[in-house]
Amino acid sequence: MLYFQLVIMAGTVMLAYYFEYTDTFNVHVQGFFCHDSSYTKPYLGPEESSAIPPAILYAVVAGVPALVITATESVLFLLQYVSEDLDNREKIIVMGDCCYLNPLVRRTFRFLGVYAFGLFATDIFVNAGQVVTGNLAPHFLTVCRPNYTALGCQQAVRFISQQEACTGNEDDILRARKSFPSKEAALSLYAALYVAMYITCTVKTKGTRLAKPALSLGLMCLAFLTGINRVVEYRNHWSDVIAGFIVGGAIATFMVVGVVQNFKGKPLLSEIPPAENLDSAPMIAHPREENPLEKYITTQNPITFAEVT
Repeated sequence: MLYFQLVIMAGTVMLAYYFEYTDTFNVHVQGFFCHDSSYTKPYLGPEESSAIPPAILYAVVAGVPALVITATESVLFLLQYVSEDLDNREKIIVMGDCCYLNPLVRRTFRFLGVYAFGLFATDIFVNAGQVVTGNLAPHFLTVCRPNYTALGCQQAVRFISQQEACTGNEDDILRARKSFPSKEAALSLYAALYVAMYITCTVKTKGTRLAKPALSLGLMCLAFLTGINRVVEYRNHWSDVIAGFIVGGAIATFMVVGVVQNFKGKPLLSEIPPAENLDSAPMIAHPREENPLEKYITTQNPITFAEVT
């Protein structure tokens, strides 16, 4: 089973790679109207010049959940380790036929593995939507630079569907054709919601009644600010950001509720009953149930006993 899960994970990573860094899947070419005000917003430069560049976003999305989950699991393990009697506790958990893992390592790898799978799945969903729809970014006509005179847009408003209508940079045009849904909004909300639900469901320490919602809402706020920044910089429409939030939130909810069951996995230090308790347990006698066939034979062949004198 472990090897099967590794194969699925590797396939998911490869599919995300082909969507992200290759031209295996061609983007749908969507047309536009001449001088459409929805696509004439200013172009503020490449993604690296954004207030939230992709490098920082990906580092936060990958690093913060890993740090939070690892640190929380370690603290919970240490708290149980020093407060509980370890004589009757299991120290290892068998994984299939090959691996023997500490409960701390097992839980941490499980939660992080599910998170990583959901993260790549979110990226695949978003890339698939962008490739299929080919929705145009608000600054599309700015980077497209169509020749309106050659296209005949001087006399009347026309719908342009030719891919050769643009004269701008091809890379900028290709990125401007991949607007729906917003990848940054989807990834940021997925990471924030997964970590927020992890903190809420896992941390049960006294005195965290307000700390947990404050930290969770802070993460959600950062995700929403990321989506708002995409709109402010004219890199996505409001509909793109909302769709990205829906995709990221839906996948995070499914991973938490359907896969890890609200993080209610096996306890870090689970009790096992001592062997002597099993030996000293009283034997319980159960009444013998009469076989229906025997009862029928008895009624058909009654046996009478005579007193011997």
